[in-house]
Amino acid sequence: MDSTRWRATRIFALSAITVGSILSANGQSAATPTGPDVSSWQHVDGRFIDWFAVKRSGHDFAMVKATEGISYINPYFVADSVLMRAAGIARGTYHYARPQLPPEPQAALYATIVLGQNGPLDLPPVLDLEHSGGLDPGALINWTHRYLNTVQALTGRVPIIYTYPNFWKTAMANTSEFTRFPLWIADYRDNDEPEVPGGWPTWTFWQTTDRGSIPGIAGRTDLNVYSGAQGDFARFANMG
Repeated sequence: MDSTRWRATRIFALSAITVGSILSANGQSAATPTGPDVSSWQHVDGRFIDWFAVKRSGHDFAMVKATEGISYINPYFVADSVLMRAAGIARGTYHYARPQLPPEPQAALYATIVLGQNGPLDLPPVLDLEHSGGLDPGALINWTHRYLNTVQALTGRVPIIYTYPNFWKTAMANTSEFTRFPLWIADYRDNDEPEVPGGWPTWTFWQTTDRGSIPGIAGRTDLNVYSGAQGDFARFANMG
């Protein structure tokens, strides 16, 4: 999700993707909930995101980086959280995992900064897992269980896992131990559906490109679509 993150081989066939061309698991198009995910990198030259413009362009949600490791806090997190909610955009928040560090302090930092994920317009918490931290698959699987269990205990919601197919198949040995957690998969290939690893029956969010363009956000941004796998989006996002 960040410019510094590890990335699998990417094909940018969807770089010009538009809301109307995104397909969900049910074949829906423009009515399917869509949204960007952002971090400090989308605040070019310190500019704020115009979340009202994002909403007017047809997006229903956004994922915002909250924390990384045991010490990093996104300096724009609070402003983005306040402004996107004012614009009526559902908020997802994510923690960028550093598995070379213990999971419980990372979960505690994240839960403290997001101040809960159970309010109006709140999507469940997200773990962004795309580095092994030098751990072998067994150790990384254990780390991930510990992090997710801690976040669920602290927030009261079942977390979402964000990852890449190749990363999950290699660093996580394609384990199927996490299928109770919704999957947010990053797959930039020009397919009707993303690749779903790890025994998940389906995907919940699909990150289709990291080269999207949205009014109100300077520069390129990731684009995502919701599949409907968790039921009605308004209910999933506590929209009332």
